[in-house]
Amino acid sequence: MQITSIAAIYFLFFVMSAFLMLPFGVKTADEAGVEKVPGQADSAPIDFQPGKVAARASVVAAVATALFVANYSYGWVTAADLDFLPKPPAAAAG
Repeated sequence: MQITSIAAIYFLFFVMSAFLMLPFGVKTADEAGVEKVPGQADSAPIDFQPGKVAARASVVAAVATALFVANYSYGWVTAADLDFLPKPPAAAAG
């Protein structure tokens, strides 16, 4: 597998895991007991830290990419392993 392919897969895993990490560790003004700014949404976070989200997503993406590349190299799970739907009946020869 080429390094550019691995970088692209890492980027996809990074974006996916960043979106999955967004809701973790976030507190609203009501949960923290802080007064809201006029016009603030009830669900708005009080202290959003994108660096922490990016760091967590980087670690998760690195692990996921390593597992993906290892599976690609060693063939632990293949497309044939994921084919669990029944085969269609054979067409009658006419």
